[in-house]
Amino acid sequence: MEYTSSNEGIFKPSIPVQHRDEEYDQARFATLSAMQDKHFWYRGRRRFLLAAVDRYLPQTQDRLAAIDLGGGVGGWTRYLSQERQNRFTELALGDSSEVALTMAAGVLPPDVARYQIDLLNLGWTNRWDAAFLLDVIEHLPDPAVALAQTVRALKPGGVLFVTTPAFQQFWSFHDDLAHHQRRYVRKDFELLAENVGLKFIDARYFMFFLSPLYILTRITARLSQFSEDKKRELTLKQRAIPSTSINSVLSLIFSAETPLGHWLKFPWGTSILGVFQKKESGPRSSDRSGSGKRR
Repeated sequence: MEYTSSNEGIFKPSIPVQHRDEEYDQARFATLSAMQDKHFWYRGRRRFLLAAVDRYLPQTQDRLAAIDLGGGVGGWTRYLSQERQNRFTELALGDSSEVALTMAAGVLPPDVARYQIDLLNLGWTNRWDAAFLLDVIEHLPDPAVALAQTVRALKPGGVLFVTTPAFQQFWSFHDDLAHHQRRYVRKDFELLAENVGLKFIDARYFMFFLSPLYILTRITARLSQFSEDKKRELTLKQRAIPSTSINSVLSLIFSAETPLGHWLKFPWGTSILGVFQKKESGPRSSDRSGSGKRR
């Protein structure tokens, strides 16, 4: 499948992409853009994830090509370009929402390509050295299809990083409001890897220290108990950045999980990070698509 640049600078596939609002409401992207650099949760996740990138991406003389799939308005892609620019010859953002990709243009470096993608039909073969699916697959009714497409898009030996909410026991009204399908544990990641032909490398829970707070504020109530007005109030509240003092304290607590959570494995957490690798025996391709027409 060919991707060609539009007038807006977004690379679009030959088959038009429709964003599925039932999986992720596009109205949330404006709030996400405001939160992703300041909110304690996003700051803690990117710190934890960056440590995994340093640990598991191969240290070679050749720089790598990486893409953030379902990356929304580009917060992680920008952070990675700032913190590890010398590791990558190519960084890209992929999302099904043209709204998100247009918003991302204001925060991403000009050399970061933006692709409008369908996770269920990426159309790449042996294209990327690394890919990220960050809090994406919990929105999908059939995540195995998206993972299989991602496997195909990775080069042999390529690394995939996945984060999701963890433990079904932590299910709360937040999951309902966010259109989550499920929460995951380590065994789920192992089974997904086996089903799509990935090599399972590691899985680690995070947001361990703050999980008691999560329990107190989230799972003590059920969405069915709330009126429609209360549901709207909760939706706005969950998307808000805490006060400066509270946000700073929570950021400090969360930041303590890195590197500690990579030295030892937390027994639980409200989120989980999985690391996978495409098996070297996979079919090879000469398609690098780094020059000329992007694919």
